[in-house]
Amino acid sequence: MEFIKEIVGIFLHVDKYLDLVIQNFGVWSYLLLFVIVFAETGLVVTPFLPGDSLLFAVGAFAAKGSFSLFWAFVTLAAAGIIGDSVNYAVGKFFGMKLFQNENSRIFKKEYLDRTHRFYEKHGGKTIILARFIPIVRTFAPFVAGIGKMNYLHFLIYNVSGALLWVTILVVGGFYFGNMPYVEKNFSLVIFAIIIISILPGVIEFLRHRRNSRRLAAGIVTGRES
Repeated sequence: MEFIKEIVGIFLHVDKYLDLVIQNFGVWSYLLLFVIVFAETGLVVTPFLPGDSLLFAVGAFAAKGSFSLFWAFVTLAAAGIIGDSVNYAVGKFFGMKLFQNENSRIFKKEYLDRTHRFYEKHGGKTIILARFIPIVRTFAPFVAGIGKMNYLHFLIYNVSGALLWVTILVVGGFYFGNMPYVEKNFSLVIFAIIIISILPGVIEFLRHRRNSRRLAAGIVTGRES
């Protein structure tokens, strides 16, 4: 429970943590940004790391001159592209072996199933769309690897999605992050970004749950008749 509180705190106050990082690490902050985004997109075990909120905050700090907008963009885009490529490779070569333990707290099959449903609905575009949805973002390239998706096609979606994701959030933070209202209510804005990010996944989950109940009700009714 304490771990969850800490994660939520980092998400909502990512600007304060980022400020401390810049003060303590200076130019090496770019390397830390790379590691965080790479881990969030490339390692199945770390879907809880900040993604959208971090990118928006980086854009806001770039507007203040704490980061170079160009190098921040290059660093984050490279981390996202490389991270997804590594995740694809892990899915391709290790795949379902990692999800054989149904009681695993890290490799939750429900995350994999949720991504599978999203993938079935949107196809290859999932790699692009998933960039904007936490958890699905981490598992989408992994599922693509399991499904042996053509790597060239995957790479095109991967690069396109990473560039679009980083552009929208970093540039958004650059132009809007230091507006007086946003600056005073930064945590609230980050919370709104998180809610907007997870909303498609919640809607998809509720829709799937409703359809499952309808199917179950139909089976029961069929048996009774």
